[in-house]
Amino acid sequence: MKLVISLLSGALFGAGLHVSGMTDTARVRGFLDFAGNWDPTLMFVMGGAILPMLLAWRLTRGRAPLTGGTFPTQAPQVISRPLIAGSVLFGIGWGLVGLCPGPALASLSYGGWQGIVFLGAMLTGMWSVPRLRRVLDTRTTHA
Repeated sequence: MKLVISLLSGALFGAGLHVSGMTDTARVRGFLDFAGNWDPTLMFVMGGAILPMLLAWRLTRGRAPLTGGTFPTQAPQVISRPLIAGSVLFGIGWGLVGLCPGPALASLSYGGWQGIVFLGAMLTGMWSVPRLRRVLDTRTTHA
């Protein structure tokens, strides 16, 4: 049952990205172009996602999911160097390409080799960063 709910949720998310135009890289880059032809659409899409999630966090306190188990606790809000570095890298990639992980996956549904190349680069980065972090952390503790 959890798998079916996850599949339906992911499909709904992907459909929402398509309908809102967030798989269109030009629209996303337009949002980041404050000095040019600014497109505020992404701001409304973000608000349409953040507000229901905020409400969901408030309403689920003390309740259990329908499929069993427990809801995850809210992550601690700690600003660290890895968080800042990851945010900067994410922002640079998002600004250059106009895609982040969700829309990148959703964009695969309408084809094009560019989406496949981006997905490959994204997965390579996701795979390599933890390994690079271990090497860098080891060097800093021995320095």
